[in-house]
Amino acid sequence: MNLWVEKYRPQVLEQYVGNEMIKNKISDYIEQGSIQNLLFHGVAGTGKTTLAKLITNNINCDLLYINASDERGIDTIRDKIIPFASSMGFGGVKIVILDEADYITPQAQATLRNTMESFSGNTRFILTCNYLERIISPLQSRCQTLEIKPPSKQEVAYRCVEICKVENVVIDNVSLKTIINAHYPDIRKTINTIQGSVINGVVKLDEASLKDDLNEQILQALSNKSKLLTIRQILADSGSREFDNLFKALYDNTAQFTTKDGAAILIIAKYQYEYTFVLEKEICVAAMLNELLNL
Repeated sequence: MNLWVEKYRPQVLEQYVGNEMIKNKISDYIEQGSIQNLLFHGVAGTGKTTLAKLITNNINCDLLYINASDERGIDTIRDKIIPFASSMGFGGVKIVILDEADYITPQAQATLRNTMESFSGNTRFILTCNYLERIISPLQSRCQTLEIKPPSKQEVAYRCVEICKVENVVIDNVSLKTIINAHYPDIRKTINTIQGSVINGVVKLDEASLKDDLNEQILQALSNKSKLLTIRQILADSGSREFDNLFKALYDNTAQFTTKDGAAILIIAKYQYEYTFVLEKEICVAAMLNELLNL
């Protein structure tokens, strides 16, 4: 089964929803056939990677794509980026897309900044990140920084209806609104949920499909006063690298696992703040859950 998020990923700039001013900038880059170093930042699922690929798809370039959440260390720069930038090109500019660049370690970011300067004559970089504050200032200063804002709910709804029409899928307005409200501003998750809810050509909304299974498992484990080892296993088995929604789920349901609401909220708030700045998010979340277990 083809994922709709990939099948309907915009191939030309006109298909991209929202961020009109940034689209105009990118249109100029494509027309010129050249770009500056770019840093796209904004919340997950709003099209940062799509914009980066739209540029490289429409410019004569040699491309190296790296998912920095998997390859975050100095070795990636030494073993992949530098050889790529040093090699003979096939025409046009060389472009490196570093997706989820906020996972790159500070030491590797410093090396990347030096690499940008060393190969400024023939290589451009496009970085994407959810958290701009995790990108060191010297690296930010080498890029044009652009905030990618989510499109409006109305724009998301229009895009989802377009996809459903092409797929001959029926979706009623109530279901569409419910799914968008559950996942906004994450367009990717919205489209995935709609696709996963299709039964015999009709979107059959299952309330469980709108719940985060990880959140439910964590809440249940806290309620049962499970051992920390059990909770850590739940986190590991989820395969998730982002736990943003968990904080809100815990805040909304403190009564489910403790009678000390005030203390629980202070713990959640403390770790939500720290979560923004740490690279190893799973460790941060595990530390928070350990404190909540011991209330």
